Amino acid sequence: MSTIRFMRTFLAVARHGSFSDAAEHVALTQAAVSLQMRALEEEFGRQLFDRSGRLASLNAAGQEILPEIEHLLALYDRMRVPKPPPGQFVGNLTIGAIVSCMSILAKIVSELKSEHKELGIRLVSGKSSELSHKVQAGEIDAAFVVGVGKKWAGTRWKMLYQEPLRLITPSTVIGDDPREILRSHPFLRFDRTQHTGGQIDRVLKKMGVIPDDFLELNAIEQVLDLVGHGVGVTILPLLHTVKWNKAHKLRILPLPEDLGSTTRDIGMLERRDHRLQDATEMIFGRYSRSLTSFREL
Repeated sequence: MSTIRFMRTFLAVARHGSFSDAAEHVALTQAAVSLQMRALEEEFGRQLFDRSGRLASLNAAGQEILPEIEHLLALYDRMRVPKPPPGQFVGNLTIGAIVSCMSILAKIVSELKSEHKELGIRLVSGKSSELSHKVQAGEIDAAFVVGVGKKWAGTRWKMLYQEPLRLITPSTVIGDDPREILRSHPFLRFDRTQHTGGQIDRVLKKMGVIPDDFLELNAIEQVLDLVGHGVGVTILPLLHTVKWNKAHKLRILPLPEDLGSTTRDIGMLERRDHRLQDATEMIFGRYSRSLTSFREL
């Protein structure tokens, strides 16, 4: 089954962009990876890579067969694993989530684990950009992340819910003009290296406002806490896990109508070829139903 092993190495090179990085991923030497790729090229009768020093990128022929190899290996992996009893999930699943999704996801996963004893699930948290790259690279099977409208090769995206962006101020702030409030109060900014922070920055530019940046933080909860203590104002998505009607220290104001709809989209990004798609579909469905229950509390 050497050709199967070589195909797995081929995917590692395609995803990591060099023989040396792929070697680390598949626990081989760089020389062994190079030999395997030469053998695979001989097997297929054509070159598959553009080689430049340490780098090795897929050429047109390599790009053409990449989805076929992914599909073939997915079929092979399914053939190797005995079919579980009807209604049972068997195998290992790794799911990522941004911080605001993790609490609900962990509860759903713990319930699923108790129902399917042979199902192993590992949860990882991180930024949307990091998790999205890990899904694309095949390092994790699925992730609950912020949608950015980008299509990732070999993946599918399913919208779960939307969180509107709003101006959030201390309850003591007077006035209803978002632009005036932003210009006259210290601004607490959410991390611009994250998808949400970048989206907020674009909203500010569309508004024509250059805020008086006071602090930039990478946790939404910390930003809200500082706003509640009167430190400044902010623009944030209305997290679905926060009971906003009970946030008495805060004022929540809509953004100007001329911006149109401004929302943060949350959904599930998953590999098209992972084996436990029935399980991720069930997790997605339970998460969707949990949103209704949470809002009714």
